[in-house]
Amino acid sequence: MYAELCAAWQQEIEGAELARLLPDFYVKVADYVKRIREETRMLDRKSVKAALLERELQNVKRMLQELVWARYKKLVKVVGEGQKMPSDSLTAEETEICAGYVSFAEAYQKFAQNLLMGQVLKVSVAKPRKRVVLRFVKAIPAIIGADMKPYGPFTAEDVASLPVENAKVLVKQGLAVAVEIS
Repeated sequence: MYAELCAAWQQEIEGAELARLLPDFYVKVADYVKRIREETRMLDRKSVKAALLERELQNVKRMLQELVWARYKKLVKVVGEGQKMPSDSLTAEETEICAGYVSFAEAYQKFAQNLLMGQVLKVSVAKPRKRVVLRFVKAIPAIIGADMKPYGPFTAEDVASLPVENAKVLVKQGLAVAVEIS
């Protein structure tokens, strides 16, 4: 995973266009960071392996921060210029985030156009529903979410983002656990 992250980071930093990332790229990177942290915890802090893993974790964090910031700036530029969102280059998380940002940009542009025509119209922006990222601990069949969209089926260890109403029920029933993203 280190080589994959390094390649993505380098491509994003050096390129003017948004680099293509697989939809599950961030899930894989998060899992990779988690594994490094867990492995480091199990080792004697004074060992060579612990020092190497700590250095690897520092490098991963730095590359990841720079990668995410570079992508953020490029995405803001795309939306700000009214260009079409490059959906084939986005991860699943970025697609979700950008959906809300694009609707904001479109609503604000409409507001500005109306203002220039001497009109102030009340602009309604659909409020995004809150979602929760879950890791399933048991297999479950497909469900219909509170937003009336189908989700699943899921197997144990699958990770997905669901409406908060559904997430609460699944966690309460012991079928999934909420994932904190830092």
